[in-house]
Parts: sequence; C-alpha cells; structure tokens
Amino acid sequence: MTLTALTRRTEAAAATGTAEPAGPHGHGATPTGPDSHGATPPASPRRSTRDADGLAVASFVLGLVGLLVMNILLGPAAIVMALVALARSTARRGRALLGLALGIADLVILAFLVTGNGVVAWNFGG
Repeated sequence: MTLTALTRRTEAAAATGTAEPAGPHGHGATPTGPDSHGATPPASPRRSTRDADGLAVASFVLGLVGLLVMNILLGPAAIVMALVALARSTARRGRALLGLALGIADLVILAFLVTGNGVVAWNFGG
C-alpha cells in the first residue's frame, strides 16, 4: 500500500468517524467479529430504536386484537411489550402508550366478563 493510499484511507476513516489504527501491513487492527473474550460488540443504537419501534407497534396490535379474543393472553403481552418499548426509548411513544392502555383495557374487560359470567370463557351470543 502506498503512502498516498494510506493517507486517503486514514482521512476517509477520520471523516466518517470510524478511524482504525493501521496494523503492520496497512490493514485495520480491529477485528470485525467477536472480541478476544468471545463476546460480540453491543448492538448499535439504531437497531435498538428500530426494535423498540417494532415492540411499540406489536403492543398496539396485540392490545387491539385482545379486546375481541384471547384477552387473557394478549392483554399481558401487550402490557409487557409496551413497557419494554418505553424503556428502550422508542420513537413511537404514543403507539406504545396506546398499546399499554389497550392491554390494561383487555384485563379490565376480562375482569368484568369473569365477574358477570363466572367463567373465563365468554361468547358473543346470549
């Protein structure tokens, strides 16, 4: 590798913020895989936010569907997903809060139906 190419590579890496110290043969000294202890590097903040956004949407959908069917399972799942999404600082905070509210509403509806019918199972007919 010539000195000019090495200088360009170093300048490009510095401009993007991914500066790596050069090894003895001009290659980066930092491995891309797991570190020497076998642990993988932490996930990027971008992926964590995307995961949190997915959890917020899933919480909303599960809470909404739980109003009609399987509210004993979908209500708590919606609550947990909403709380995890809020803890991970989701960009869809409103959707996560709606999922939390719908999950709680699922459990409230279940409590009223159990109190009225005396059983966990219920149906739409009279």
